[in-house]
Amino acid sequence: MAKRDYYEVLGVPKAAPKEEIKKAYRRLAVQYHPDRNPGNKDAEEKFKEATEAYEVLADDKKRQAYDQFGFSGLEGMGAPSSRDFSSIFQGFEDLFGDFSGFFDSFFGGGRRRSGARNSSRRGSDLRYDLEIPFAQAVFGARVDISFNHNETCAACGGTGSDRGSGKKLCPACGGSGQVRRSSGFFSIATTCPSCGGEGELNEHPCQVCGGRGLAKKSRKLKVTIPPGIEDGKRINLSGQGDGGTGGGPSGDLYIYIHVLPHEYFERDGNDIYCVIPISITQAALGGEILVSTLEDNKKAKLKIPPGTQNGKILRLKSEGVPYLNDPNRRGDLYLKILVQVPTKISGRARALLQELAEVNGENANPTPIKLSDLQ
Repeated sequence: MAKRDYYEVLGVPKAAPKEEIKKAYRRLAVQYHPDRNPGNKDAEEKFKEATEAYEVLADDKKRQAYDQFGFSGLEGMGAPSSRDFSSIFQGFEDLFGDFSGFFDSFFGGGRRRSGARNSSRRGSDLRYDLEIPFAQAVFGARVDISFNHNETCAACGGTGSDRGSGKKLCPACGGSGQVRRSSGFFSIATTCPSCGGEGELNEHPCQVCGGRGLAKKSRKLKVTIPPGIEDGKRINLSGQGDGGTGGGPSGDLYIYIHVLPHEYFERDGNDIYCVIPISITQAALGGEILVSTLEDNKKAKLKIPPGTQNGKILRLKSEGVPYLNDPNRRGDLYLKILVQVPTKISGRARALLQELAEVNGENANPTPIKLSDLQ
């Protein structure tokens, strides 16, 4: 099979500067690397082809000879075949030096250097789902919670080793936490199997925590629920999560609020809605009634205008939910009027209603109401 032109392989013009050639090869190397395409022979061949093209075009002398005489100009200059890559990657770290973060995420990840280890680790964050009554979400509360978490072991101080002993450098990786394996023509960094990537070995683990540096404990906390908190909101308690190891800080505790529905009230932002029944005489004549609010044992006066229709919405100002960042400011309470028509009436009531119908003159042939009038 005839070789493809090196510029065509990398997808760059013949006048491309070195930096453009370098970027083009980076892209192809990541795309066709064998570790990303296990068992894919086509990808492996494309990777070799791109590497061969880069090795020539990145070398000024070889590129000049190739530009003048093609493949024949490379004879005797040590140009590689697609099967010989033993020396090409001598400078691979230089090629991908500024690209290592992205490249390592595919091929072995997170390299660590000897002498730069830090055995301290921050503790894990924890989640706690808390259900609270509707009224507590509106007015706030102090709630007790209990949960299990990992605390830094008091016996070893979170080091995982017995007092007076320490960890030693892993001989397998020299403390780097990684070992390199050969993948044919490529060297790949992988997590050290001896130390699990820690770079250290714990020869005398703490007898209390078994070398974990942590101990499972039950914890009780009193949590402050701010007035006006909404369903699904989160309260963050810094440093109340799992303990750290090796002197690392504790994680955080995230409390997710789940507000239970109320029997009568419904919330929309900082406003509250409910339905209030009144009689047909109250609706017709108007008057004043007492309605329950969310606050315990508190009644509020509501004025019913004469001629109030079914479905009318009335408002009580500042009887709603406090604003989360301004507890002195509250939303409103909206009451939807439900005019209740009696299903059983006495003889006297029937006579009075008939008299009312005669006085008002009942319409036996009503015209439909426009839908627009109902909005």
